Amino acid sequence: MKKQPIGVFDSGLGGLTILDALRRELPREDLIYFGDTANVPYGSKSKVAVTKFSLAIGRFLQSQGVKLIVVACNTASAQALPQLRRQLSVPVMGVIEPGAEKAARTTRNGHIAVLGTEGTVKSGAYVKALLKRRPQARVFQQACPLFVPLVEENWTAKPAAELIAREYLAPVCQSGADTVILGCTHYPVLKPVLAKILGPQITLVDSASAVAEAVQRFLTRRGQAAAGGRGRVTVFASDDPARFKRLAASLLAEQIATVKLKKLDL
Repeated sequence: MKKQPIGVFDSGLGGLTILDALRRELPREDLIYFGDTANVPYGSKSKVAVTKFSLAIGRFLQSQGVKLIVVACNTASAQALPQLRRQLSVPVMGVIEPGAEKAARTTRNGHIAVLGTEGTVKSGAYVKALLKRRPQARVFQQACPLFVPLVEENWTAKPAAELIAREYLAPVCQSGADTVILGCTHYPVLKPVLAKILGPQITLVDSASAVAEAVQRFLTRRGQAAAGGRGRVTVFASDDPARFKRLAASLLAEQIATVKLKKLDL
């Protein structure tokens, strides 16, 4: 089990923020990443569709002999996690619980805002996870459906990104929140823009480091952590792997050698 890889998947590029954190925290682990670029974004799709895609990816990663699957997608974590855990034989970890835990520890005034896709916001998964940890917390949610396309098109440094972010963040600035959860793995790529608008008095929380720490604890507890050597990274995309590789170069600390094409078996 120690030598088996960890599987990670997302609707597209965003989950690379989780992959990067895992690479830093667990450098000895082999990682297999799947970006569902044929079906991105997940946030505007139905729960049925998101679950179907997630199960197809989960079965593929399971066939690769992984010892753990990390759902590096907030929408899939919110909508498909129960079915993934029910239908797969390997452990499955989502990103919402670690992110909520970190935000609950971080907030000073108990007011927390969640930025997410439409699917994540509608699910109320972050609200439930936060209130479980801080029952008196006040949670404000804001759907930001245009953020994912901005990241997928590599437009995060363009003026349009700041204009769109200001529209979404106006009510957040008025909510009284001192902590803002970046409730989509694409959103940390926009962190410089978001921090500029929100100001230094508001703490931005993304789940990447929290998830990596949770994975480390999980593997150590089960005696499955890899020992010795540098782990390998294998990347699959369900569409246009050349474009995925090109855009991924701006998100990862190390270059991806090859991105393999793998169509989903739906």
